[in-house]
Amino acid sequence: MTVASTQPAITLSGLHKSFGPAKIINGVDLSVPVGERHAIIGPNGAGKSTLFHLISGRFAPTSGTITLEGRDITGWRPAAINRAGLARSFQVTNIFPKLSVWENVRCAVLRAMGHGPSFWRGVETLPGVAERTEEILSRIRLGHRAAVAAGLLAYADQRALEIGIAIASDARVILLDEPMAGMSHSESEHATQLIREVTTGRTLLMVEHDMAVVFGLADRISVLVYGRIIATDTPARIRENRAVQEAYLGVATGEKAA
Repeated sequence: MTVASTQPAITLSGLHKSFGPAKIINGVDLSVPVGERHAIIGPNGAGKSTLFHLISGRFAPTSGTITLEGRDITGWRPAAINRAGLARSFQVTNIFPKLSVWENVRCAVLRAMGHGPSFWRGVETLPGVAERTEEILSRIRLGHRAAVAAGLLAYADQRALEIGIAIASDARVILLDEPMAGMSHSESEHATQLIREVTTGRTLLMVEHDMAVVFGLADRISVLVYGRIIATDTPARIRENRAVQEAYLGVATGEKAA
């Protein structure tokens, strides 16, 4: 774990979200320090993706507050939250399939460097853009696939590209929603190492169902059940927590809590 500050990167206080009479998020309090890799786990329907939608601005909370590095971002639009330093991925790969791998990353680099549309200046002439794009492609190990249409990549490589787009934005906080979904064991191992490398010095908040990945990557884990966090602790203590075993881990592994 690389922690640059004791100031929380993300703070959730009294967070609620209802859709009509259905309470999906029911009083979540959570503080994630800068530089921490934090996993949120829980059974299907626990509210994990809804919680991510609230943090990233896709949904507005019914009540409660969300702060990013001490700044209240409650109710902000996703684009404003992204500019404030938070980037996220989705369960379904979110790339430009007809653009090349290079062009996908370059779009994110251009945005991060403050370059908008221009009729008078070619993108190739912008200083630092090509170099930054090459650096990102090297970090996600897709430099050899730069000219390939993103939609033609293998699924694991598409997820790696999505991570590259997130870090190209220079976001200090990264949200990954089920990054290992659909991957084989070997692909998950490769992706885990990639995430560990590219999130060094950043804060990571992820939702993931692969418990080997969660316990191998996270510094701390929060367990969400029926819209409430029932435990937040280190991986070792979460593994031993009786309430967690009964609510989630035992269900996931088929083991009965002792």
